[in-house]
Amino acid sequence: MDVSIVVPLFNERDNLAPLHQELDCVMRRLNRSYEIIFVDDGSTDGGGQVLREIKARDHHVRVMRLARNSGQTAALACGLQHAAGTVVVAIDGDGENDPADIPRLIAKIDEGFDLASGWRTERWRSARFTRRLPSIVANALIARMTGVELHDFGCTLKAYRGDLARRLMLYGEMHRFVPAIAAEQGARIVEVPVNFRARRAGRSKYGPGRIVRTILDLITVKFLTSYSTRPIQVFGLIGLLMGALGVLWTAILVFEKVVLGASLSRRPALLLAILLIVVGVQLVSIGLIGEMLARTYHESQGKPIYVVKEEF
Repeated sequence: MDVSIVVPLFNERDNLAPLHQELDCVMRRLNRSYEIIFVDDGSTDGGGQVLREIKARDHHVRVMRLARNSGQTAALACGLQHAAGTVVVAIDGDGENDPADIPRLIAKIDEGFDLASGWRTERWRSARFTRRLPSIVANALIARMTGVELHDFGCTLKAYRGDLARRLMLYGEMHRFVPAIAAEQGARIVEVPVNFRARRAGRSKYGPGRIVRTILDLITVKFLTSYSTRPIQVFGLIGLLMGALGVLWTAILVFEKVVLGASLSRRPALLLAILLIVVGVQLVSIGLIGEMLARTYHESQGKPIYVVKEEF
């Protein structure tokens, strides 16, 4: 199989037939063997029947329906892990991504890149301050923290080298940080400007709660990509700083008591200083436990802490 197209979706019944028609036209012109994998994330709008009809008409189509709504990350992970293609392309099921951009993404993989990520340059041009500016700031923050210089981390439209796609382990809401996770494995990443279209039907699945989840997931990704094998460097550093502050504060209070004769009975400062010391010791201990857990995890599963790109 040359190319696998993965389409994660949830309640996109009215967008499925037009999207399939566009994908079919694009892939036929490429003259490569291909499959289109629709991953239905527990839709409740009757989209399952539409997918059955599409499957009956097109032998290139595969449909995977999840038992319940598990989230976009789970649907994407399911499609990537079941894709058979040498190149795997992921595209949203809402019609906002343009299938006409797929050949340019695949061409980048043919050039030797491992991941070609879409950049929706025209997205939210009409809402510069309410949506476009926050998006720019968020993407800049993600790029800064992950070290992956991209403008649009949230674009689902991406082309992957097949072995990379099947190797990615995604959890929670990590679909937004696929480039960072891929970069940790040594992937060569390129960004490709792509079209952005308003959805034809249905409504967006994203709400204000997405911001909080994105921040929490960003912290998780930063920790997993930078400190998963050395947690003591995070917890230990914070613990040492808090412990040192607590010791210094306690020494000052003892000096006030012994030398200056100040009373500490009605001052909460001593309790706070001792609390800092205790919390500092606990954080260092957590870091040490994390180190042991990381080693147990890697050694028990035979999971390497490196990825070999090639061997001569």
